[in-house]
Amino acid sequence: MPDTNNHLSASAQKVQDALSALGFGACEVVEMPASTRTSADAAAAIGCTVGQIAKSLVFMGKTSGHPVLIIASGSNRVNTGRFKALLGEGLSKPDADYVRERTGFVIGGVPPVGHSTPLKTFIDQDLLQYEVIWSAAGTPRAVFKLTPGDLVRMTGGQVIDVT
Repeated sequence: MPDTNNHLSASAQKVQDALSALGFGACEVVEMPASTRTSADAAAAIGCTVGQIAKSLVFMGKTSGHPVLIIASGSNRVNTGRFKALLGEGLSKPDADYVRERTGFVIGGVPPVGHSTPLKTFIDQDLLQYEVIWSAAGTPRAVFKLTPGDLVRMTGGQVIDVT
């Protein structure tokens, strides 16, 4: 279980500020001593199951170039083909510069909120089975705890089967 850290990095503080502005100030961002970049790393550092990790994956519309955020359970692999009917275009995996430009965060630390530009957001229905989940919070070492309901409310994301 993470310890409270009163001194957050600038990116982690940006997420904490976004959470507070959205009315979710009780969701406390903490920075871990070890990397939480992958779902397995995060689950090990936090002491939860991999499925409880809400991994934020940024994709790019193949035609529009618009960013799409898919928040998936750490134990699931996203089937990008499923999104063509929903979005009217296929998805591709962008490079790290695209992700940082569109979100303001590095890969491995992309949070569900506080992005540089608005992102069309989808949430994995498998996350709803958990009482508590954990999300990245701006850096590859920062996380915060929340409920699946909070995730849906704070992002306005559409809950779907992402697999």
